[in-house]
Amino acid sequence: MREFRLRVLGCAFLSALVASPVALAQTRDYVTDNVFTQGVEGPAVDVQGNLYAVNFAEEGTIGIVDKKDNAQLFVKLPQGSTGNGIRFDRNGTMYVADYSAHNVLKIDPKTKAISVHAHSDKMNQPNDIAIAKSGIIYASDPKWADNTGNLWKVAVDGSVTLLEANMGTTNGVEVSADEKHLYVNESVQRKVWKYDIDKKTGDVKNKRLLIEFKDHGLDGMRSDADGNLYIARYAAGEVAVVSSEGTLLQRIKLKGQKPTNVAFGGEDGKTVYVTLQDRGAIETFRSELPGREWLLQTK
Repeated sequence: MREFRLRVLGCAFLSALVASPVALAQTRDYVTDNVFTQGVEGPAVDVQGNLYAVNFAEEGTIGIVDKKDNAQLFVKLPQGSTGNGIRFDRNGTMYVADYSAHNVLKIDPKTKAISVHAHSDKMNQPNDIAIAKSGIIYASDPKWADNTGNLWKVAVDGSVTLLEANMGTTNGVEVSADEKHLYVNESVQRKVWKYDIDKKTGDVKNKRLLIEFKDHGLDGMRSDADGNLYIARYAAGEVAVVSSEGTLLQRIKLKGQKPTNVAFGGEDGKTVYVTLQDRGAIETFRSELPGREWLLQTK
């Protein structure tokens, strides 16, 4: 979320555990500077290969990109709503974390009809979301004023359950490739937590630390088919690739310094799109494996 990002100071990146190879000259622009606002976030790819991100040209919108440098308005959100994280379920329905109105919105991609899928006045600012194969949504919910946050579960019927309160500033959230674990990171505390998911209820348990970084912020993240996490490292100018056991595998260097989120797409699911706050742009690079979410949508 921008409240945190705007006050993070850039400094040299230090690895979380040991030195890790930096992948250079792999990124290229997919959408150039200032096409999106500095609130650009929530990249997500539908089954047709279209890329979406929030805040196209102005706040409170969602843009669609069907090919390089061809971005246009997809929808304008209702008055008072501002999107952040975007995800698609297995049926192609779009869900959007609406942080200013305390909602998770539901959008029909064909009719563009927008409805409130879930709402709670107890939510701070729903930030990012992840969708399990079952259709259960997990939502991070930071409170930037005091660097705390919550974790919510949204059932298929839209009912909301608080899974954990008084965490750090919860931000990126992702379901593991095998659907057995949930990952949640905390921006200010620079920690990534790993939970076990109860197969019957979708609740989480057995929380443990996956990895902790020494500096800069953590933002959105996605899993590839093997369960590796691709984490946007805000103000570090890179995407960190972390194994399911917490090993820092790779650092993908970006042109911009303030990545906000990532998504997998392309014809084979191996193209990674990265939204950049400082550029209002979207960069892209190739991965060795397709993304978890891309596989769920295409199977």
